[in-house]
Amino acid sequence: MLAVALAAMWVWQWSSRETAYPPVEYSQAYDWIASGAVASVILKGQALTGKLRGSETVRGQQVVSFQTVLPREDPALLPLLREKKVEIRVATEEQPFAIQLLLGLAPWLLVIGAWVWLSRRAGKMMASGGPLGGILKPRSRRFEREAARRVTSDDVAGLKSAKQDLGEIVQFLGEPERFRRLGGKVPRGVLLVGPPGTGKTLLARAVAGESGVPFFSISASEFIELFVGVGAARVRDLFAEAKKSQPAIVFIDEIDAVGRARGAGLGGGHDEREQTLNQLLSEMDGFSRSDLTVVIAATNRPDVLDPALLRPGRFDRRVVVDRPELAARRAILAVHTRDKPLAPEVDLDALARSTPGFSGADLANLANEAALGATRRGASAIGPGDFATALDKIVLGDPREARLDPPERHRVAVHESGHAVVAHFTAQAEPLRRVSIIPRGMALGVTQQTPAGDRYLMTQPQLEARLRVLMGGYSAERSVLGSISSGAESDLKQATEIASRMVARFGMSERLGPVYCEHQAEHPFLGQRIATEGATSDATTQAIEAEARALLGRALEDASRLIEEMRPALDRLVQGLLETETVERDELQTLLGARPGGGASPVAAAR
Repeated sequence: MLAVALAAMWVWQWSSRETAYPPVEYSQAYDWIASGAVASVILKGQALTGKLRGSETVRGQQVVSFQTVLPREDPALLPLLREKKVEIRVATEEQPFAIQLLLGLAPWLLVIGAWVWLSRRAGKMMASGGPLGGILKPRSRRFEREAARRVTSDDVAGLKSAKQDLGEIVQFLGEPERFRRLGGKVPRGVLLVGPPGTGKTLLARAVAGESGVPFFSISASEFIELFVGVGAARVRDLFAEAKKSQPAIVFIDEIDAVGRARGAGLGGGHDEREQTLNQLLSEMDGFSRSDLTVVIAATNRPDVLDPALLRPGRFDRRVVVDRPELAARRAILAVHTRDKPLAPEVDLDALARSTPGFSGADLANLANEAALGATRRGASAIGPGDFATALDKIVLGDPREARLDPPERHRVAVHESGHAVVAHFTAQAEPLRRVSIIPRGMALGVTQQTPAGDRYLMTQPQLEARLRVLMGGYSAERSVLGSISSGAESDLKQATEIASRMVARFGMSERLGPVYCEHQAEHPFLGQRIATEGATSDATTQAIEAEARALLGRALEDASRLIEEMRPALDRLVQGLLETETVERDELQTLLGARPGGGASPVAAAR
């Protein structure tokens, strides 16, 4: 085939060679035609090749033929040629013979090349299950015993309850006969449920490392392929390979990609995802009592999973992997900083207290950002300032170079001071940590409050205090400046969501009483908010909106009254922000004075 291509190229080069004619300007050629010196011409597209009756001198050389490029339009040329009795011949622009040859041979060359490639791959493809073996083969990654032992439960900080639940899996896979004597059997499936970044995948790897068995890892989205039936075939092959290596663990990450509830309205019963799910259900239900293959799956959307996937006999155990609490955050920070040089004044306990709601991945990112910051400033160890800067970058974003004009800068200072004053003088609100008018991320300013500890419940007074704090910026703009701006949009959105939940879900409305009203639900397949028919009547929806509006109105009245009472403190804080742009906790105490009582509930109002 290569020889044919080389031969075709040689023929093309040979056939494309034409007699070289010296090029001349069109004006020179026109003068020769007008003087009668031209005997004949050949017109080919925009090119004119002429033959002289004698010879002429062109750039010091005697020529008898010439070539020039014709202009787009010259109506006088043809009449002049006829007048001077010049022989005219018109040639068509034909493709060279070699080009025609290549165009004719190209399809055959492609067919022959494809046949040769397929014939060479036939053996490997047949060995893997036929012509589509390369597509049907599961894309799972197998971690052998030695590799699996690199991760153990010691590498997973926190998650004590989750590790305890999975400890039985480790013991069973290590000592199956001990449990079989009493008739016990290994759970066929363990579902890890929790927010993103909480360590679900790491926990599954730790189980494999502790038990010392082969570990097959795959993402559920890798089952899905363009061709119908490929996902089901990959599931079959994956479980067949795991059974050959039993005892073994199969880990399916983000199982909601294929495990969503069936009958969602897209694709019907022939949808590729549903076929894959049906095969997965069959494989998990088909384990024998002596089968030592355990399926561990992870998801952050258990609400959308098919009920058949969650029944006993498939996923027998559900393990909640939640965001770490204070002690767990301290342990996670210790794990992620054990290979990093820390300055003596770094206090991991204080850092753990300042990161409520952070997941394990967030804490790892915090340690990494602090290390990068210390590297940029050329330090030999990571200091508290590096962690503070990294925390601000993660929570608030990088400072923006937004140059506000003086009126806008003053308005932002008034807005943030309103949040701060209401938060400082509201007993149930969180203590202030910092107020800044430096633009960060999408916010022009920020009011940060320090959580006093981990909190899992919110009382009605605490939620009402949060509403007042969110309304503080809106109220301050209206009271001090006499008008409001678009900067309160985010505050109003958060306040409206809180008020609606208080009325419709938390039973904190005397008018509606202790009821739960769901007037919006999430489509299990589309993953978007849709109206739910019959869930809440129109009258109840109107009552919810009216009660939420009343809550917001009372919060605005309370915030406005507090702003008026503490106007001198607000003015001092506004002036301090305009001078320094950022006011920290100690200086806030000086500017605002004593704070009445304390509370504990994280809240941040930013704009």
